[in-house]
Amino acid sequence: MKHRVIIFDLDGTLLNTIGDLAAACEDMLRKRNLPQHTLAEYTSFVGNGIRNLVKRSLPEQLRTDDYVEQAKADFVEYYTHNIHNNTAPYEGITELLAELQSAGVKIAVASNKFHEGTLQLINYFFPNIEFIAVYGNREGYPLKPDAQLIEEIMRIGGATNSECVMVGDSAVDIQTAHNAGIDSIAVSWGFRLMEELEQANPTHIVGSVKELRELLLG
Repeated sequence: MKHRVIIFDLDGTLLNTIGDLAAACEDMLRKRNLPQHTLAEYTSFVGNGIRNLVKRSLPEQLRTDDYVEQAKADFVEYYTHNIHNNTAPYEGITELLAELQSAGVKIAVASNKFHEGTLQLINYFFPNIEFIAVYGNREGYPLKPDAQLIEEIMRIGGATNSECVMVGDSAVDIQTAHNAGIDSIAVSWGFRLMEELEQANPTHIVGSVKELRELLLG
């Protein structure tokens, strides 16, 4: 097995979270009597952290720092209490994580979702998986595609660059891997179009969890 440490993105990779992310934005927008969006639009908004999701959902004239922070606070309050109403692991993901764990692979999560929400979802959906690290967006740490989180996980896992791989559904994840000097696997079942994934030049692209398993475990 080439990769001793496998680092997963969360939203659009392990979990289909778009329904709850959209619902939290819609709640925030309704409170302000602002125009709402389609699920497809929210799919294009995600990927760069909660603040950017909220900002993109707002009319352009309201995207001031103060207004975005107030809207983000309302989003987080709603989302924290409704975080898994419409969220679920992609089919086969839970079984794949368990198999990787049994094979002795070290598993981690690196997400741009706010840290508390990331932990909440991982603990709820994957209580039997022992991750070596679960990181969301934390104060003092840059968002992906900065490589800092990946480098920290590699240190924890005691692995070299060639022994690590990043698995994600967006160009942000692939660029993160490039910046960290590690392999990347793009999954096409997430929130981004195949064209975006191909242009980001990942090491591999897979279209199903079965394909991902074959690539990781042989």
